Amino acid sequence: MRIYETELTDRVLETLIAMSVEWEAEMSTFGYRANERNDIEGNRIFLAEGENGEVIGYLFGAPFESRNMRAVMPEGTRCFEVEELYVVPHHRSEGIGKALFSFAEKAVRDTADYMVLSTATKNWRAILHFYLEELDMEFWNARLFKRITDT
Repeated sequence: MRIYETELTDRVLETLIAMSVEWEAEMSTFGYRANERNDIEGNRIFLAEGENGEVIGYLFGAPFESRNMRAVMPEGTRCFEVEELYVVPHHRSEGIGKALFSFAEKAVRDTADYMVLSTATKNWRAILHFYLEELDMEFWNARLFKRITDT
């Protein structure tokens, strides 16, 4: 496996959009829709390639300065927001997501003091295990829901 940062070329854009279409079809994330060019432009992009050179995962995100996040960090703190982290289904549980995150963390360390992200996965137990226990992130907030009427 090879992990690297790349520019947004037409080939990379096509690959990321195709993978996001697959992600949308999985219906594993509440409200997820496949990406368009404007969702990806302006982000730093990190790719994971398998042994035969096919892209098997990606992470993209962008830097920002914190605002109204004083519960966890001072105003104006330099952050890197992970917008998406995706690994194709048949390569999950192989450490690819962790490797992508770790690579991105090292790559942005000079320009960010925190890595932040939000998730809306339906498999919240697995994702909390991944982010909290495997990546050593800290829990900040949760938005929960409960249906109280029949449909």
